[in-house]
Amino acid sequence: MVSAATVFFVLAINQDVYNSTSPPAITWHVLLRKIYSVAAFTIVGFLFLRARGEYGKSRSLGTGMLAVALYSALIEIAQFAIGVREGLVWNAVDVTCGALGGALGFVISAKRA
Repeated sequence: MVSAATVFFVLAINQDVYNSTSPPAITWHVLLRKIYSVAAFTIVGFLFLRARGEYGKSRSLGTGMLAVALYSALIEIAQFAIGVREGLVWNAVDVTCGALGGALGFVISAKRA
């Protein structure tokens, strides 16, 4: 879980990755990038919740959403620190994508339990 979260974190703050996954030539490039982020957050949420379950801790929807939303917020802070200025509305959208990914991770985790 930590390895996957670290890889996604590094990718999220890499400007080359950002540019290659969000080329302005594609009409819906922002939506495409948000879909990528939800997919990555779902993986992190799933792995986080599975790890919690293996250690005897509850796997709740709220826990998954909160954990991944906080992870997403950390990415937003790191992006801000390196000079990315998307604005608070887009930061909030990104953190919401994290919460959505955490919820989807919970759903997948619950089905595999």
